[in-house]
Amino acid sequence: MKFRIEPKIQVSGKGGFIIKALLVLEDGFHLSGESFTGSGEATGEIVFNTSMTGYQEIITDPSYCGQILAMTYPLIGNYGVTDLDNESNSPQIEALLVHEYHDYYSNWRAQSSLKQFLMQYQILGVHGIDTRALTRHIRSAGAMMSILSTNTDSLDQLLFKVQSLPKFAGRDLVKDVSCKQAYSYGTNERYHVVAIDFGIKKSILDMLTAVGCRVTVVPASTKALEIMQYQPDGIFLSNGPGDPGAVPYAVTEVTKLVGKIPIFGICFGHQIIGQALGLKTYKLKFGHRGGNHPVKDLSTDHVEVSVQNHGFCLELPSPSRLRTNHLLAGLEITHINLNDNTVEGLLHSQLKCFSVQHHPEASPGPHDARYLFQRFAELMDKEKE
Repeated sequence: MKFRIEPKIQVSGKGGFIIKALLVLEDGFHLSGESFTGSGEATGEIVFNTSMTGYQEIITDPSYCGQILAMTYPLIGNYGVTDLDNESNSPQIEALLVHEYHDYYSNWRAQSSLKQFLMQYQILGVHGIDTRALTRHIRSAGAMMSILSTNTDSLDQLLFKVQSLPKFAGRDLVKDVSCKQAYSYGTNERYHVVAIDFGIKKSILDMLTAVGCRVTVVPASTKALEIMQYQPDGIFLSNGPGDPGAVPYAVTEVTKLVGKIPIFGICFGHQIIGQALGLKTYKLKFGHRGGNHPVKDLSTDHVEVSVQNHGFCLELPSPSRLRTNHLLAGLEITHINLNDNTVEGLLHSQLKCFSVQHHPEASPGPHDARYLFQRFAELMDKEKE
């Protein structure tokens, strides 16, 4: 829920009034800060991101729909914002928490301040939060629902509100961010790719066009029959927000597509492919969000530094399941996360599909995994032979 303008709690301070804000988690943990975008109230799952730069790309990533975001890097806002760095048409977070906000920005590309950007879309921004204490608590207790408010300083009132909210797991947030009708992106003609939009980032579309793709982006609810009527050379499954187990309609249609033409999935799309092949998903304790996660390519033993943004993960299938499930037979785990050994990549050569949990398009972050887009192009070339 985005914040709404209401009467605010304010106290006198140097230079005028200070709008006090209170953050309350569903387990009662709470911190105070000051709003730099106005007054209001927002609710969502509380998560943190460890990236040092790229706050605009992160804020506009549709995968953050339904979440209140805390940045662990302490200085935010010092290079402003520019329309060129947006990953979608508007901010997707419910609210932003930072330790120290800098309104004075220095960047020749900047068009406005982060404050102006957030206020334009009525996103509540709060600084003065002890983001280190908050991050330590989330790592210990796990991600959970939270409420951020300038409207009251009553801990009991806000705790009652946040404990009454529906849980994050089980919610279909894809319907809130997916496009409503199909559209085209790029003019290349070497490959025609249909991208199923679960919350696609602009930089992913740019990377697909960079390897020669003309992309037709379709809503997440599009049927497999309609997708095949586009006569694509390949299918791309995008990133997206929320619980991948809450979109069975998408899994059903992707299951019908597996094995017909090459399929490449990233993040949420990786989880959809996994479910289509028979794997289950589960919720991570506090998720992986940041630009410094080590991932190992099991085929080369090469370690890549990856960009990640997900709160759910695919189960690691047992050897017996790999042998007995006809879809899982032939499935290869290609990448693992070196922090916790979670599944980072899948390949099923017989069914012409592969996927990764991390973000090879980066934006923001390292470019170690961008070769995966070329691998998708090579898979489509092979299919044309």
